[in-house]
Amino acid sequence: MKKTDEKTNVMRLLDSKKVKYEKHLYVDTDAISGVEIAEVLHQDPNHVFKTLVTVGASKNYYVFMIPVERELDLKKAARAAGEKNIVMIKQKELLPLTGYIHGGCSPIGMKKQFPTFTDATAENFETILFSAGKIGYQVEITLEELRKALNFELVDLTV
Repeated sequence: MKKTDEKTNVMRLLDSKKVKYEKHLYVDTDAISGVEIAEVLHQDPNHVFKTLVTVGASKNYYVFMIPVERELDLKKAARAAGEKNIVMIKQKELLPLTGYIHGGCSPIGMKKQFPTFTDATAENFETILFSAGKIGYQVEITLEELRKALNFELVDLTV
């Protein structure tokens, strides 16, 4: 199977829910950071979102989707989640907790669905792009279509 024909678990889940999306590949590049990926895909970095996993003081986990060139404001994140405070999980915890590796983490298809929050700037775009669950793959989707596959809240999350 050619790389262009390959589907990730995220894509299969979206297909099973009849969610419309567009797939983007960046397989022949050394792009690692979200900003580099946006550049390779010729996208505005504010339009490409990264998926961050955190843990609150309650020991509950939360997922945040923010533009790749922005930073998560941990105070805003804690407020959104109703937590006293929130910290990023350690990288070594990501795979066992979510089933995804660093650089390929998607809010869709995690081992367990955690409360998910998307930065309100997503509303400024017709579609957003985010990881399709594997390095080299992104999906582009409208927020309306995304809601068919993922329960999330739109909140101001960045510094």
